[in-house]
Amino acid sequence: MQTRTAKVLATLSCIAVTAGCASSGNDTAGTASISNDDSRVIAEQESKISSLEAALSRREQELADARRAASASPVNTVNNELFPPNAEPGRCYARILTPAQYKVSEETVLAKEASERVEIIPAQYETVAERVLMKEASTRLEVVPARYETVEERVLVQPETTRIEKVPATYRNVSEQVLVTPARKEWKRGPASSFAAGVVDSRTTDTGEIMCLVEVPAVYKTVTRRVVDAPATTREITIPAVYKTVKKQVLATPATTREVVIPAEYGTVDTTKLVRKAEQRRIAIPAEYTTVTKREKVTEEVLAWREVVCEVNLDRSGVTALQTALKDAGYYRGPVDGIIGPLTLSSANAYAKAKGLPTGTNYIAVDVTKDLGISL
Repeated sequence: MQTRTAKVLATLSCIAVTAGCASSGNDTAGTASISNDDSRVIAEQESKISSLEAALSRREQELADARRAASASPVNTVNNELFPPNAEPGRCYARILTPAQYKVSEETVLAKEASERVEIIPAQYETVAERVLMKEASTRLEVVPARYETVEERVLVQPETTRIEKVPATYRNVSEQVLVTPARKEWKRGPASSFAAGVVDSRTTDTGEIMCLVEVPAVYKTVTRRVVDAPATTREITIPAVYKTVKKQVLATPATTREVVIPAEYGTVDTTKLVRKAEQRRIAIPAEYTTVTKREKVTEEVLAWREVVCEVNLDRSGVTALQTALKDAGYYRGPVDGIIGPLTLSSANAYAKAKGLPTGTNYIAVDVTKDLGISL
């Protein structure tokens, strides 16, 4: 049981997000240090194995849930095995999303259908002089205009109105005495002469001390408050009407008419005569075509096991080379320090998306290092 558990845990550690693992070596190395004579050590080992088995069960359940979720997702999923197929020692694997591939093509489409244009050839005319009756004899009524005179008149511009004006309330200050501490009697030590005339009674205690019953007068303070002297009221104010003196014209003499005879008028005019009728000509307009770019999906998105970068297959010098290559490509703007941090991950995934390579949230696919020319 201990040997089987150690092998399963070693395999799970190879599937970790950011770390890889080497070969597990001898399968019995995890139990070599256990002594058959030491029962306490054996008990501790068995307890540890039980907890590891429980963690393994939880991990298997999580992977099963992930597989069910992936099967329900619209993203295609291949290699749904619990562990990466054909895994090799010293390499790291993770489920990586390979983006969909698209093909761009050009197509010639009809932009404007063929048609025809009608062209009008205008008619031709010539001008000849001709004496014609310009205006026949007639009569006309001539209007004798009316006569007006200007008079002044006083007109109402704005009628008399009233408005309600609010008269604010007035206030005054009233002072009154308020009791702070009521009068009381207290027993105080000392002779009566020390308390003036406020001593009511005195006595001597068993210890020889003189006690006096003293009247303590009440304490008052003056409080000033603001009260309404006269409440707020309203009053009606009359706004007088506004008049304006205007000048206007009034009819003094109405208009009249008179008949006037107008003789006929003749003249020479240039007359335009038709020489050739107008014609129309139909001109064919060919169809117009344009080239459009079409983007078609060739392959769907695929979620599959892929080899990823980790501390096992990419040391500090390799990370430095990766950061340098990403910086040269214009995707990395951080320090070249040989440490895979969030900026290195985001830069590598941005490069992968731009190149159509597999990407992951917390992983760098080996396809990226190969595309950048970095050997693991």
